[in-house]
Amino acid sequence: MKNRGCLLFVLLALLLAVVFALWFIPFQADALFGPPAETLGGWQQFNYALRLIWYDGLLTEPVDSYGSERSFLVEHGEPVASIASRLEQEGLVTDARAFRDYLVYRGLDVSIQSGRYVLSPSMSPVQIANRLQDATPTQVVFYVLPGWRMEEIAAALPTSGLSVTPGDFMAAASVSPSGLDFLPATVSAEGFLFPDEYLLPREASAKDLVTTLTRNFALHLTLDLRDGFNRQGLSVYEAVTLASIVQREAVVADEQPLIASVFLNRLAAGMRLESDPTVQYALGYNAIQNSWWTNPLSLADLQFDSPFNTYVYAGLPPGPIANPGLGALQAVAYPAQTTYYFFRAACDGSGRHVFAETFEEHLKNACP
Repeated sequence: MKNRGCLLFVLLALLLAVVFALWFIPFQADALFGPPAETLGGWQQFNYALRLIWYDGLLTEPVDSYGSERSFLVEHGEPVASIASRLEQEGLVTDARAFRDYLVYRGLDVSIQSGRYVLSPSMSPVQIANRLQDATPTQVVFYVLPGWRMEEIAAALPTSGLSVTPGDFMAAASVSPSGLDFLPATVSAEGFLFPDEYLLPREASAKDLVTTLTRNFALHLTLDLRDGFNRQGLSVYEAVTLASIVQREAVVADEQPLIASVFLNRLAAGMRLESDPTVQYALGYNAIQNSWWTNPLSLADLQFDSPFNTYVYAGLPPGPIANPGLGALQAVAYPAQTTYYFFRAACDGSGRHVFAETFEEHLKNACP
């Protein structure tokens, strides 16, 4: 009887321990991490609650309290397991499995929104999980593509997430930014709105945007680039003007130094540049083609009277016709050494060009 009593006592104690655990573990998890998702069954709620308590600091403590912010992109339709794994790989969470279990426990795994976020290792995994529920972060990624003119940058603003309007941007970019020694006081920022990927505050003003773009240009304007421009007999403004033409002419990036050499050879010989993109810039917006770059150009277009038309006027146009990338700037600073004076599009649709020393060779390179 005594043994039976002991056994009953042990069983009762175990039963009480189980009951206490079934109550305490979910209660503790709720207190630490919030209530579980209603879609989870009772056993699932207990199972995930137990895991979260086991993980302890893996979910509530940051990877690096002094870590800096970085951009993190969640692709459309990306599985939660992939997101968690990449967060661990990038040092934003300590344990991908613990992070994934927290998402499932809270029901946040089904509400992560695609987009680019600003995250930091100084955030706890719980904070990161909640940040990923907000598709409208405080900062926005904005792209400026090489060869865009000011109006094309403005046209990208309405869908960018920035609060800057196209009109406000055009007004700000039409005035020469202060504090830049390479920009004449009477010109616009055209040519100096450096093509790049930018992480910007959503509430940035038009002036903030122009300042950020032009300062980025200044950061890329190294002493080597300046020396290269000087060796070509060009000021920074003249070099950027030529680079903008090279940018628009070159479909294939590795041809930029060759194309730059042609234009520099023509300038040295006193020949007109005769560049189609300068005419396109002069013509402006083509409402029929819905483009700022009319293509093809007619014979009448080539005679359009504008100082930017290098078929009509010799030398460089008055200013840049677009915003060149670093490759085009480097091509002007360090062009290929050639004896070419002409080039035209190759006939194979590759986007490449064929180059010639004489006008006769140039004519022979015409497509059948």
